[in-house]
Amino acid sequence: MKRYTVEPLRIEISIEAPFDLVWRAWTEPDRITSWFAPEANVEAKPGGAFELFFDPADHSQECTRGCVFTAVEPMRRLGFTWKGPSQFADLMNDIEPLTSVYVTFHEGNGVTRVVVVHNGWGDGEEWTEAREWHRRAWKGVLVSLRSTLESREGKPCCKPTGETK
Repeated sequence: MKRYTVEPLRIEISIEAPFDLVWRAWTEPDRITSWFAPEANVEAKPGGAFELFFDPADHSQECTRGCVFTAVEPMRRLGFTWKGPSQFADLMNDIEPLTSVYVTFHEGNGVTRVVVVHNGWGDGEEWTEAREWHRRAWKGVLVSLRSTLESREGKPCCKPTGETK
């Protein structure tokens, strides 16, 4: 099966929140748990952990255990490896290389634009299904981030099953 022949997913959102708070929401464990996943191990440095646990009682499923930061350009860009939810585990989670995600941050006029680009998709029906699931999930993640930062309330976007609300 060929991989990397499918265009990356690209999702973006504008958030009315200070630029540094948007950056910190992605790079600090106590902040990422307010909008993304209920538990996290995040070390924002190249090779540092980017592990999200959507079911804190079970660190073996519904998580990004073993994922790492591949790029950290402070206040500009993050990159990390990614694992899919259980329904795509056989397809996505035991392959080399894993799919990868890049998040860029753009500041202007009190608004921060966040762009998520998810790469590494393969061809075939299963990959198409996984890619579309992730399109919906990333949209939900970014809406959760915006809602959390703009309302000052925090609720992780994803249920323990990895499905978006």
